[in-house]
Amino acid sequence: MSALFASDLSGLTLVNRGKVRDIYQVGDDQLLIVASDRISAFDLVLPQPIPGKGEVLTRVSDFWFERTRDLVPNHRADTPLDRVVTDPGERASLGDRALVVKRLEPLPVEAIVRGYIIGSGWKDYQRTGAICGIALPPGLAQADKLPEAIYTPSTKAAAGEHDENIDFDRTVALIGRALAEQVRDTSLRIYKTCAEYARERGIIIADTKFEFGLDAAGRLHLIDEVLTPDSSRFWPQDQYRAGSSPPSFDKQFIRDYLETLDWDKTPPAPELPPDIVAKTAAKYREAEERLTGRG
Repeated sequence: MSALFASDLSGLTLVNRGKVRDIYQVGDDQLLIVASDRISAFDLVLPQPIPGKGEVLTRVSDFWFERTRDLVPNHRADTPLDRVVTDPGERASLGDRALVVKRLEPLPVEAIVRGYIIGSGWKDYQRTGAICGIALPPGLAQADKLPEAIYTPSTKAAAGEHDENIDFDRTVALIGRALAEQVRDTSLRIYKTCAEYARERGIIIADTKFEFGLDAAGRLHLIDEVLTPDSSRFWPQDQYRAGSSPPSFDKQFIRDYLETLDWDKTPPAPELPPDIVAKTAAKYREAEERLTGRG
């Protein structure tokens, strides 16, 4: 399978090249988002791409955009890709990695929903008995299912900086109470609906992050990516056990490998062995196949 580390499209202005996505301007009111095969960990882009990863992210996001469109509008545009990328060779090089979207005003918060206690949430709970100021029952074990899914937003950090977990009151201060409540309620509704579907397909969505934007009329839209192996923690249901960190379909596999190295998590990021690259690509593909039924 071919890999795309970075796109280079003629006739389009590159607006931003992020850790994974290359974003191009399309007229005044649309963007072209290309999900590359780059992968990041500990806020650094690793030197090797994961073949096919960007295609998985785009197809999985598109799958969820379709399933959640009755819950909240999303940023997908009706413009065909071949009308935007007219060169046949460039179009072929993108595969399924590209999506034309509406240009919206992104909100300055990441909407994180947790259904299980793991990662930074587990560390917060061990220290304080709460996550982002939300008190939880005593005696929970690592990876336990929470009594109810909780909304734990964070700020969106600038490049090279870390996101910061914040409480709901801080979100209100950033975007206003009415919008903060809408983002919280919409995020929880999407998570609960999609987590139930995923469980039927053998995947536990332990936690995830959503991003939202506003159109000119102030209407909320779901943007960026949705419930992908990059934005979510996916666990195989048949291997789930509370009390330890379960195996995952997401890039936690990469993080776990990097934690075994003598590396201080500062640049340059280390090279990945071929078997780690191949296994990571396979995990992404399996997540897509289980969720969408496509393979």
